[in-house]
Amino acid sequence: MARETTATSLTRREFNAASVNALFVGMTVWMSGCSGGGSSSPASPTAAPTPTSTPAPASTGDKSGAIAANHGHSATVTSAQLQASGAVNLDIRGTADHDQAVQLSADQVRQIAAGTRVIQTSTQSAATSDGYGGLTPGHTHSVTFN
Repeated sequence: MARETTATSLTRREFNAASVNALFVGMTVWMSGCSGGGSSSPASPTAAPTPTSTPAPASTGDKSGAIAANHGHSATVTSAQLQASGAVNLDIRGTADHDQAVQLSADQVRQIAAGTRVIQTSTQSAATSDGYGGLTPGHTHSVTFN
């Protein structure tokens, strides 16, 4: 009697389950090999760090914004702009093929410097050619700092 072989395919869930099982078997074998009979003594416990009542200072570095529906834009408020605490007009072009900006008030810049979440909408981009004789309308982006 000839034996018939059929190809079976795994679903993603079955593959993931098999991978996790193989990982745990490998870990068990590795850990049992490491537990044996050496003569080294356990390390001495280290002292717990002394708590401090002084809060950590706020970060003074640049702050980058997360841009929704991004396609190459980049929004960064520099540490100098954060320290100056004035209104800022950011050019967010980045590697995109069109210009856009984000305007932040002095109050928003102070909030960003303090670590508070600030969400601002960019300016509208200009309409661009769609390559078929028409125009693709301009758009905006939501930019979130912190």
